[in-house]
Amino acid sequence: MMVVFAVILLALLLFVTEPVPIDITAIALVVVLVVLEPWTTITPADGLSGFASSATITVLAMFILSEGVRRTGVVKQLGDRVVDWTKDSPLKQLGAVVGISGGSAGFVNNTPVVAVMIPMAISIAKQTNSSPSKLLMPISFASMMGGTLTLIGTSTNILASDVWDRVGGPATEPFSMFEFTAVGLIVLAVGSLYLLTVGRYLTPERIKPELELTAEFELADYLTEVVVREESPLVGRTIQESLQTLAVDVDIVHLVRDGETFGEPLARKELREGDILLVRTDRETLLELIDTEGVDLLPQTTHHDADFETDADGTLIEAVVLPGTNLIGETLASLNFRGRYDATVLAIRRGNAVIRQRMDHTPLRGGDTLLLETTGETADRLIRNRAFVVAQDPDWTSYRRSKTPVALGIVAGVVAVAAVGWLPIVVSALAGVVAMVVSGCLKPTEIYDAVDWNVIFLLAGVIPLGIAMEQTGAAEWLAALVVAGSADFAPLVVLGVFYLLTSLLTNLVSNNASVVLLIPVAFDVATAIGANAFSFVLAVTFAASTAFITPVGYQTNLMVYGPGGYRFSDFFRVGAPLQLLLAVVTTLSIGWLYGV
Repeated sequence: MMVVFAVILLALLLFVTEPVPIDITAIALVVVLVVLEPWTTITPADGLSGFASSATITVLAMFILSEGVRRTGVVKQLGDRVVDWTKDSPLKQLGAVVGISGGSAGFVNNTPVVAVMIPMAISIAKQTNSSPSKLLMPISFASMMGGTLTLIGTSTNILASDVWDRVGGPATEPFSMFEFTAVGLIVLAVGSLYLLTVGRYLTPERIKPELELTAEFELADYLTEVVVREESPLVGRTIQESLQTLAVDVDIVHLVRDGETFGEPLARKELREGDILLVRTDRETLLELIDTEGVDLLPQTTHHDADFETDADGTLIEAVVLPGTNLIGETLASLNFRGRYDATVLAIRRGNAVIRQRMDHTPLRGGDTLLLETTGETADRLIRNRAFVVAQDPDWTSYRRSKTPVALGIVAGVVAVAAVGWLPIVVSALAGVVAMVVSGCLKPTEIYDAVDWNVIFLLAGVIPLGIAMEQTGAAEWLAALVVAGSADFAPLVVLGVFYLLTSLLTNLVSNNASVVLLIPVAFDVATAIGANAFSFVLAVTFAASTAFITPVGYQTNLMVYGPGGYRFSDFFRVGAPLQLLLAVVTTLSIGWLYGV
């Protein structure tokens, strides 16, 4: 038990601090548990069982099904109607985005739901002269609560079902599709009411209405025009060569020659005398550039978004770096970002902080919002890139609108077949994946990019940890401590304590890790005090799906962190009352519907 507890503490520390990606930590966890088999009891077969788990395979399939629905643009169609319906009412806007994100997250994974809702919310805000900050955090929170409606709403529910089936032995079986929908509806209704009332006033307006992107990212002091002199050493060099030889923090955003403006790609453009360059740099570096590189400063002008609409289809866009992608920890320099994506990064927004200097060597984090000067063609490629969420509405041509009924029909079929018990959910979901490809909703090459692989490896890594807790008696020992400390409390109070404990752990580490660690303990505690074990397992499951207090507690919180310009403390201000409210509501609802 002591060895297992030591491994758990080490794993939690790595999950919180993330010195390496969590999928690498998960693989290392499997290795450590197997190497320490004499103490952990985890054989190689046990260690690899997470990769063959029905929960892991089901989650993988659900990512692909969600991508099939996303590519039809069905959520964007709803968004366009929302704009028409809610133009005159901020409350209607909020109610619409909360309803769409909460309702759809019960059947489509909440990560792609939020990915589609971000540009929708920004579009609504721009068209109605409101702040996107007032919409984005509620979208994330609603998608989490919506995930509690069905078994397939989140990976947490699917994993909890698998763990419940294992710890309960022959007396239990996996959750059915709508096993806890009644509680989920209560949670979503109460939580939505909070977001539309108290939460509406607590949610800050960090990004002001009517701001252009150049003003929003405060670029006025960092964009300057210079003209190349005849004797400049830059003459005859390409822009790529020039940037490599400059030992200062500067970017050439676009080039004006004979009245024609050129944007990305600029790397191979050869500089000539009289070329006008729009550069991104600070004043100190600009003076050094004038002294050493033979350029003259042009009169200072105010730059607007329209200035970046170059003759080569130039445009300004915001792109959010998604958590768990291969961009995390890399820098713009190590990625060769400009060369790889044909885009110039003008600024990085991290929460409410804007980084405009020494960006090339700033490691990227999940939720970072990049302000890019690029072309429409590159913007379309970034929209299709699973590492980003582009915060501008894409063109309809990027969606397969004709496949909307087919994709929705496939998901409905998967749900129906599993709900009536004709096939296990894992088989039904895999059949749905095949149908998505055969029907043309997804191309075969797109299914691998649709999967959030760090979640898959995390599931595969933590499942053996739960087995080790059960087989070494660690879960039973922890349960005995809880029972001894709660002897004077009613089972309903103990149930509420488990909810709060799980929600606290989830806000610090992974929701899936919380489920694996606490469901065995909850099961043993309920058994020891003669309570309903299913109710205790449900409390842990619901708490693990609702992490509102920090932006790092849940992936969707990080996704809206940058686009909303939020501060870290904003999530606590809005999320803590909601967390406490749902602790009471969920506990009482489970006790009322399932007994304690």
